[in-house]
Amino acid sequence: MKALLLSNYRQLEITEVPTPSPGPDEVLVQVAACGICGSDVHGYDGSSGRRIPPIIMGHEAAGIVSAIGKGVTGIAKGDRVTFDSTVYCGTCGFCVRGQVNLCDRRQVLGVSCSDYRRAGAFAESVVIPSRIVYRLPDNLSFAEAAMLEAVAVALHAISLTTLDANNTALVVGAGMIGLLALQALRVAGCSRVIVVDIDESRLQLAENMGAAALLRASDPDVLSRILRFSREGVEVAVEAVGKDETVHLAINSVRKGGNVVLVGNISPEVKLPLQKVVTRQIRLQGSCASSGEYPRAIELLASGSIRVKPLITAIAPLDEGPKWFERLYAREPNLMKVVLTPGMVS
Repeated sequence: MKALLLSNYRQLEITEVPTPSPGPDEVLVQVAACGICGSDVHGYDGSSGRRIPPIIMGHEAAGIVSAIGKGVTGIAKGDRVTFDSTVYCGTCGFCVRGQVNLCDRRQVLGVSCSDYRRAGAFAESVVIPSRIVYRLPDNLSFAEAAMLEAVAVALHAISLTTLDANNTALVVGAGMIGLLALQALRVAGCSRVIVVDIDESRLQLAENMGAAALLRASDPDVLSRILRFSREGVEVAVEAVGKDETVHLAINSVRKGGNVVLVGNISPEVKLPLQKVVTRQIRLQGSCASSGEYPRAIELLASGSIRVKPLITAIAPLDEGPKWFERLYAREPNLMKVVLTPGMVS
């Protein structure tokens, strides 16, 4: 089969690799669409340390089941499906408690690190454990379904806090997860969401998706503007970048007793204004991947309650993958999500 292989850092090539066969409790999926995640771009140059070549990357995908392993039930050849990016064991203490994103033996599709190597979905086919596979409704295209992983991540982040219709929330960073968190906040009943970013085109997307206020991160008065809009401060701040200055902005923007959900993780470490967190009794909540949100994500996309089409910049053949990776790596303006199509898209 054809695959997009990271053979060395910043070196992607289309190559032929053996088509895998599903083992017990596994399915083989013919990949119709696979999105390029920001983590893939960080893996492209080796900065993340979690895409050690050679590796087939890609974990945001959807397609058609083409073969079934022994013991698989509830899934049939020809089913249109998507799948979680997290491969969890299902038996450790965290899995038993429903916290599959914290699984002791957790692996991620398309990741190779010091602990494991697992081929991803930038290929014509990929083998997936049946327990992380979800059937798709007919009205959801494969390109949209490739966005479900990111939608589930955003839904999980919002699930870790409590909201009501009178709350004002802040989203710091209008990248993919930030824009989906904005929509997830509105679905959860939060009527006023402030969005902060440095990019005008992304702020425009945020406005189109229902943001109540748009602020430039470069504005020296950005904090005072947030506080004027929210009076005492926002009840919830979702930080979707992961840098010192954006984490500080999120913490400084919440009211006493407020919640900061940390989703962004560009930096391995940030400085923490400890006294502000302690004396204002602010709750800092980390959010990792997703944990059972896929069915809800599918429902919200199929109903149109969360929209992803405006976030898809391009749908391109797998052969064009090296070119699109380089454009994303170069931070070309106005690029949001690029979806590659090893197979058909409908």
